[in-house]
Amino acid sequence: MSGHNYFIYILTNKNHTVLYTGVANNLRKRVYEHKEKIHKGFTAKYNVDKLVYFEHYANVNDAIAREKQIKAGSRQKILDLINSKNPTWQDYFFTEEID
Repeated sequence: MSGHNYFIYILTNKNHTVLYTGVANNLRKRVYEHKEKIHKGFTAKYNVDKLVYFEHYANVNDAIAREKQIKAGSRQKILDLINSKNPTWQDYFFTEEID
C-alpha cells in the first residue's frame, strides 16, 4: 500500500469475549505490540491480541472518525462487522493481507 496508511482495527481475545478497537499507522507493528504486551493497559490485562478486522484509510481524520463510529455502535453491530469480512475470526496478523 503506497502513500499514507492509517488503519482502524478490532482485536479480540482467544475466547472472543473481549473486543478492542484502535487506530494505527503501522498495523503489523501495532498488533505485534499488542501480542507482546509491550504497552501495559487494557489489551495486555485482558489478553486481547487477535486481529479479526481492519480497514485501511489514506487520511488519518477518516480513520479516527471511523474508529469513533465503530466504538459508538452496539456490540452486535461490531460482531456483524467482523462476521461480514471474517466469518471464521482468523487472526489476520498471520496473513499477508496487512502488509
